[in-house]
Amino acid sequence: MTFQVGEKVVYPNHGVATIENISSRAFAGQFERFYLLRLTYNSLTVMVPFSHVEELRLRKLTRNGEVARVMDFLSEGRCRRYLDWKDRFKENTERMRDGSLLGVAEVLKSLLILQAEKPLSFREKKMLDRARHMLITELSTSRGLKEDHARTMLDQALAKAQLHLPEPL
Repeated sequence: MTFQVGEKVVYPNHGVATIENISSRAFAGQFERFYLLRLTYNSLTVMVPFSHVEELRLRKLTRNGEVARVMDFLSEGRCRRYLDWKDRFKENTERMRDGSLLGVAEVLKSLLILQAEKPLSFREKKMLDRARHMLITELSTSRGLKEDHARTMLDQALAKAQLHLPEPL
């Protein structure tokens, strides 16, 4: 998959980024091409070699049809979750690394359901916050909305399942 300078992409587990530059560098006598990404969340820059794009699962922003599917998932009933903390954390970490918007929504929803039953661990609170942020930024960027409006849309979808977004950490 190739991207253009100025294009918005999703860097799994970190969120929306903008491709600021495409450059070449020499490593061990071989040239490698890189995307220079600027992460929306914290303005950090990341260099991603072309050869690692698929491995890292760098992808284009989610389209409207997939966004609608995610919103439907968030607004309906329950979702599968693990009782054992280690299994749950491992599964959620994999979903966040996978980078699909639906996977991030599954993490958010399962942690919100768990949070309604008992307090989350510090690591799970951080993961919940990151999932919340990733959903809001991708929704706002892909639909051209302000983040407040995207948050309101998420709140409305979650309210149908009697869930509510937490305040950011």
